[in-house]
Amino acid sequence: MIVNYSSVILKPNINRVILRPFEPFNKERIKKIINRIYDLSELEVEQEFERVKKLYSYRHKDIEKFFIRRYNEVKKYGPQNTNISEIKKLLIGSYFSNEYSLESAALFNPSMVWHPDQSGLPSNKKRFIISLRATGEGHVSSIVFRSGVIDSDNNIELDPPSDFAEMPEINLISDDIYEARFEPIDISERTLFPQLDLEMNGMEDARFVLFTEDNGEKIYYATYCAYDGHNISMQLLKTQDFLNFTIASLKGSEVKNKGMALFPRKINGKYVMLSRQDNENNFIMFSDNLYEWNSKQLLMEPKYSWEFFQIGNCGSPIETDKGWLCLSHGVGPARRYSMGAFLLDKDDPAKLIGRLKTPLLEAKEHERNGYVPNVVYSCGGVINENYLVFPYAMSDYASSFAFVDLNELLDKLLNEK
Repeated sequence: MIVNYSSVILKPNINRVILRPFEPFNKERIKKIINRIYDLSELEVEQEFERVKKLYSYRHKDIEKFFIRRYNEVKKYGPQNTNISEIKKLLIGSYFSNEYSLESAALFNPSMVWHPDQSGLPSNKKRFIISLRATGEGHVSSIVFRSGVIDSDNNIELDPPSDFAEMPEINLISDDIYEARFEPIDISERTLFPQLDLEMNGMEDARFVLFTEDNGEKIYYATYCAYDGHNISMQLLKTQDFLNFTIASLKGSEVKNKGMALFPRKINGKYVMLSRQDNENNFIMFSDNLYEWNSKQLLMEPKYSWEFFQIGNCGSPIETDKGWLCLSHGVGPARRYSMGAFLLDKDDPAKLIGRLKTPLLEAKEHERNGYVPNVVYSCGGVINENYLVFPYAMSDYASSFAFVDLNELLDKLLNEK
């Protein structure tokens, strides 16, 4: 297979920081810290907060808003029924906040979908969104976004990312459901950072798909892996505009392991999902309920040497005239990750009708070194004109784009079934 590559590379930027809560587990220490600030004179408070503003205000759009929010979250540990100045509230809030560099370790495992707004473009160009897994201190992962334009010749122009990163307002609906709402800020500023206990150590590998409902309505969904430091759970994210998100846990006896990927529409009245419950094989699942999955069917086992260790999917299936095109990954000797592809019957996606014998994509020599060496990986691509376009990560460090002639790939899949 001839694979073409973009010169565009998305690298982690250590300068992009968010503010997040910071406090000791010992609540008595919180009380002591607040009391120390209470004992300062107003002049001392003003001088100290001026130093804080000088150090941090230019790195965030509205630092005082976050500090007041943090004050309101910890004020119950301070003296009650006591008047307090606004500047002292801000200073208290600053002590219980810290900066986090989202991408200090990696910016990887990207997923690509068409942007909901295609206005103002010439006919030969389309606007896209890619989500990426940003990883920083402590290997905590979050979901970030970039946007850009691709033309009919697969020339890619990325929109310049903002220097800022912002978290949304959170509305907790239950223990495992919440809403995340952003102000209308640049999409590169929008950061989905862990909120629930079950995801506090990471929101990993979002697989976005533009889903068409039975009534024709278009909704973006994404499955992602939530990690609490010990356990893995699968979450489903829903949005129509990438400003407002609803996030809920998937349920059912077969919601296990990583790598669930939703098909872009129902098939024969059922929701359909690729999965890998046993950390080795590819499965397919059908359900009447988008949020509950209780059965699975074996779809593929490792067959070729480059995937003997394990296989999995690399994003949601893409519908073509010849079947459901699926990107895959395989793990071979020395934990080398390669990407492949397989094809499923359009009307009966539990039926495998094509599979590449050799990798579609392997790490080139200059892509082998990174946070995790010898890995290429994607969380989903799109079809642009007659090409499969997919972003991919290089050794869990940075990301780029690859292009494959769609008809050539489909013919090869059907010939190698």
